[in-house]
Order: sequence, then C-alpha cells, then structure tokens
Amino acid sequence: MNYKAASSRYDKMEYKRCGKSGLLLPGVSLGLWHNFGGVDTYENGRSIITRAFDLGVTHFDLANNYGPPPGSAEENFGKMLKQDLHPYRDELIISSKAGYRMWDGPYGEWGSKKYLISSLDQSLKRMGLDYVDIFYSHRPDPNTPLEETMGALDQIVRQGKALYVGLSNYTAEQTQKAIDILNDLGTSCLIHQPRYNMMDRWVEDGLLDVLEKNGVGCIPFSPLEQGLLTNRYLKGIPEGSRATRSVFLQENDITEEKIQAVSKLNDIAQNRGQSMAQMALSWILKDKRITTVLIGASSVSQLENSLACLENTSFTSDELSKIEKILAS
Repeated sequence: MNYKAASSRYDKMEYKRCGKSGLLLPGVSLGLWHNFGGVDTYENGRSIITRAFDLGVTHFDLANNYGPPPGSAEENFGKMLKQDLHPYRDELIISSKAGYRMWDGPYGEWGSKKYLISSLDQSLKRMGLDYVDIFYSHRPDPNTPLEETMGALDQIVRQGKALYVGLSNYTAEQTQKAIDILNDLGTSCLIHQPRYNMMDRWVEDGLLDVLEKNGVGCIPFSPLEQGLLTNRYLKGIPEGSRATRSVFLQENDITEEKIQAVSKLNDIAQNRGQSMAQMALSWILKDKRITTVLIGASSVSQLENSLACLENTSFTSDELSKIEKILAS
C-alpha cells in the first residue's frame, strides 16, 4: 500500500530556528538509535516513522553504527525512503554521524579524514541518498588534530555530501575550538548533539553558553535517561525492559534514590497534566538555547505520547523550584 503523507502534517508542530542559521527544526526530532535495526521488526519502525512525519516531525537522526547490526538502521531507513518518503525528500532533514567503531582496522573509528569521508560515503549508499542534511563528528578524537577532523567536515560540505555539519559529545572547550576552525575554513557549525536530561546536566556548565554565543543550535539526546525518567521503573524493573538488556542502562543504575526522585517528579508531572516522560522533555525544551529534543520510540503510541510534551513547555517558578530541590537531594 502506497504511503501518502497527511495533509495536516504542518498544522500543529512548532518549528524553531537552529542557532543563527536559516534552518528550522521541529520541536521534537526522532532518533533511530534503538528499535530500527536489523534485529527489530521493520513494519513497526516503518509505522513509527510515517506516523512521525504525519505529525510534523521532519528531522530523522541516524549514525553509521546504529542497528544492531551496525549500519542496519540506515539500510532500513533507506528502504522506507524508497518505499514511502521519496516524494517528500525535500521536506525532510536527515542526519548521520561517524566517530564510533564501524569496521575493523585502524580506519574504522574516531576522527581522521579517511574515516569520516569513507563512512559518509557508505551511509549515503545504505540510505540511497545523494547527500545528508546534517553530518556530525560523533565524538572528539584525542589522537587526531582537530584541524583534520574539522577539515574533513568542511570538505564534505564542499563536496555536496552534506548541507550542514555538527558536533556530538564535544566539551565546551573542544566545541569552541572546533567552531573557530570551521569558521576559518568558511563552513559554520550548525548544531551540537550532547547527552542532556534532568539527571545528566553537564551541558549547563559552559556548553550551552558556548553554543548561544556562537549561534549554534542544540539537540539533546537521551532526554529520558534511557527510560529512567518515565513511569516505567517506579515499581521496579519490568521483565524485558531496557535495563535488563541494554549496555547503556544497567539494573544497578536504577537505585532506590533515583526511583524516589522520579516518583516525586512524577507527582509534579501529574499536577501539570503530563506523563513523567512528557515533563522531562518539556523541562529540556523550556531553555531557549535548545532547538529541538531527540526522542526514541518503540511504538506509535510511545511516539505520540512524547510529542504531546509540546502542548505544555512552560513552567511556573514554583514548579522549577520543586524540581531543582528534588534533583539536588
């Protein structure tokens, strides 16, 4: 059955300018880190992505190693582009990254020009694209000169393989240096993708200020702390949950103190008429320096629940004070 996008797809979504660029991004963007790989059900992923676009989500974020197996999320997304979204390519913002290990040998990870350009070529082939809209250096390389890594990003833009470039997992100091190098080369840094949520707030210690000063956008990932900032673990660890099968959230990460904190935060969310997950997303989006927030989804209903956070992104001073007290305890 041929997919036809909903004519109402732009009616409710909020779009925000990314830094000082001309690019607008939806308030919520969809990441394909989990649930879209070769081990997952293709039709479920397809339903999530087409529903997201029907609801105004125009930005889909990938990386070379997303799966598992590595590369399979891009392959599946490429199939969905060909099958469903090809007529809407110019309405989409598609991003990918390279930095983590993708293939064997000395050229399969980090930040050399050899790796970044080779990896993007592979990503474009997997997705059936001529270019991506945004390409990221996924992590800083301690052993490669920053000038080489940024030079590769500049070359990628000049080759027409990406319209914009960004950084991910760079510290505030590394980010400023990278921005300066890119500016000297004539290719500006569009956006930074850091880990950021209520329980991991390192970006508040300088990075957000650097991005604001330089007119660079921000798209936080892991806004729900791998599911901890939801109702999922309030009564223990459910069988089959991410904490039982993921290397990114372990059972020993879910301490009694964290569960108590989330329970108190959940009370505030309920008083706001939100789920815990919705409030955690809204809490990030309240900051004007944030362009969009990157969510994951394992089902259409989870996607829809997360997108509903946009209905209430303002907080009273009393709510913020109570949240700060809980997070500080």
